[in-house]
Amino acid sequence: MKKKINYFRKQHKYSLEEDMIVVNKRYKILIVAVTILFVVLASSLFYVQIVKSSYYQEQLKELSQVIIEGDSAPRGRIYDRNGKIIVDNKAVKTIYYKKKANVTVQEEVVKAYKVAEILDIDATPLTDYALKSFWVTNNPLSAEKKITDEEWQALAERRIDKDDIEKYKIERVTDDELKEYNDIDREAAYIYYLMNKGYYYAEKTIKNKDVTDEEYAAIGANDELLSGFGTKLDWERDYPYGNVFRTLLGSVSSSSSGLPAELKDSYLAIGYNLSDRVGTSYLEYQYESILRGTKTKYTLDDNGNYVVLEEGKRGNDIVLSIDIELQKEIEKIVESELLKTKTKDRYTKYFDRAFVVISDPKTGGILAMVGKQIKKENGEYKIYDDSVGVINATITPGSAVKAASHMVGYVTGNLKIGEVRNDACIKIAATPLKCSYTRYGNINDVQALSYSSNTYQFQTAIKVGKGKYRYNKPLKLDPKAFDTYRNIFAQFGLGVKTGIDLPNEFAGYKGTSTDSGFLLDFAIGQYDNYTTIQMAQYINTVANDGTRIKPTLLKRVYAPTKDGLTDLIYTNTPVILNQVEGDKKYFTRIKKGLRMVFANGTGYGFISNKYKPAGKTGTSQSFVDSDGDGIVDTETISSTVVAYAPYDDPKVTFTVITPDAGTGNITYRQLSTVNKRIAQKISKKYFEIYK
Repeated sequence: MKKKINYFRKQHKYSLEEDMIVVNKRYKILIVAVTILFVVLASSLFYVQIVKSSYYQEQLKELSQVIIEGDSAPRGRIYDRNGKIIVDNKAVKTIYYKKKANVTVQEEVVKAYKVAEILDIDATPLTDYALKSFWVTNNPLSAEKKITDEEWQALAERRIDKDDIEKYKIERVTDDELKEYNDIDREAAYIYYLMNKGYYYAEKTIKNKDVTDEEYAAIGANDELLSGFGTKLDWERDYPYGNVFRTLLGSVSSSSSGLPAELKDSYLAIGYNLSDRVGTSYLEYQYESILRGTKTKYTLDDNGNYVVLEEGKRGNDIVLSIDIELQKEIEKIVESELLKTKTKDRYTKYFDRAFVVISDPKTGGILAMVGKQIKKENGEYKIYDDSVGVINATITPGSAVKAASHMVGYVTGNLKIGEVRNDACIKIAATPLKCSYTRYGNINDVQALSYSSNTYQFQTAIKVGKGKYRYNKPLKLDPKAFDTYRNIFAQFGLGVKTGIDLPNEFAGYKGTSTDSGFLLDFAIGQYDNYTTIQMAQYINTVANDGTRIKPTLLKRVYAPTKDGLTDLIYTNTPVILNQVEGDKKYFTRIKKGLRMVFANGTGYGFISNKYKPAGKTGTSQSFVDSDGDGIVDTETISSTVVAYAPYDDPKVTFTVITPDAGTGNITYRQLSTVNKRIAQKISKKYFEIYK
């Protein structure tokens, strides 16, 4: 028994020794691990606190720094194609307010009264709510009494908040209490409202219209007394050419209005502020991202003073394809002819508008773009700009589109080069005769364009529609023929948006009926309606042998410099939209016909033959609402001419449209020659400038 005990003791001793060896090893491993971790931690702390100290201090500074942007910087200038400034910026004396740190409400009220005594300010925009709010600010004790004990209890119990209490105070200010306010009080109230409008740290415009030298000097001389108020030279758009091309240049929001309500969401979504001045229409809106200036950036120091971080700069300058001198002369011509037509021509009771586009067919650049409307007011005629109508007012073009109709026939195999047809009237059962203006007998495809034969086009349309014509019998045509025509017309730019760099372009109007007779009307330009810019793109495409180019007003973009247009950023190159299907031989044939139109056809005399013009005229049946009851009830005649010159190397195209320039119907029409007169004068003026 004793031996066994000794044996177990011996075994236990060996077991303890082994356990101690294992424990020591683990302890040493733990010591090493802790040491490594400590070294890593110490290294990390050294890296963060010593090596990267300046970096993290800078990051902390940036994260805690409030960045404040100044007012919108001046926009870029707009030039015409010859480098003449047509939109600039001019300095405007401005009174502004920037809230200082720790300024009290009472101090601001006192300052508002002092400024009201200095400035002649129009307080008309002051709302009743803002005036009542000012009364509450001026009469805190009286305002407190307007809150009931129950409402104070509700506030304590958090059933309402402080904003509710302030709202109740303002709403309960009576008219009698406001009657004690005189004009100075109201001006002070309006100034106080402007001082606190928008973000607290933003610069607020108090007055920037008609600021007198005395007002400007008085505010500037009282910097200490009127702490926070200051003077500066702001900017506004200036137009050296007055109203010439003015509408399409567009507009910019004012410093007091900031983002317009209808564009607010779209501008805020891309990083603008509510107070930013932006382009609101046409070219100013279209090229906002280019013309927009870069605002000065500030931060606040510990004393609440503004410190400049980054100086602002003027926006980039753009050069337009417009020739402003040509534009000015074309506007004069159109205005003169409108007045002459309304006062001297017969049959122009419903005539009131004219549209003109002069374009470079090789680039799509617009040299002049004019729309004018005449109205009689108080017994006198007044003329208004209607340039927007060039892109969104539709007209029935008439025979001016017959070049595209010819191409439909050629491409579909339903018209052969040199094909001779008899220009006889078409008679469909239960419908009036459909004829050309006069009878031309047997004519070929070139003569059909020259004489503007309707029946020649009717015969093509019947073939395209897979119909069988019999005199005074019903005519049934394949409705898909409308798609055939429209698809090829679209390749010329008719019935589709042209892509011009202006907002709100209209795609025209498409007739909805597919009755067979309407296909014949379509073929002679008497069904679908198009805009003037579409007609301009159409004649450009013809002049280019089928290459459709996007019309444009932008030519180049320059960075702003003191030396004018020296730092080129971007050149707007021609954008080819498509090539009209059809062999070159078809365009050769079509252009031969269009040359004959002006040489001895329906366009003779519209443009002097010394300029070697080619193109197409058109008269169309239109309708107007004669008595304003919403019902179109009176038939009129509209005139169109599209032309290019010289015919052997087109350098310019002319598009002139005069809606409702006559009365009657196509057969017995009473039509003014205003379209022809405008075409004569604008082409002459162009070639005087571009000899």
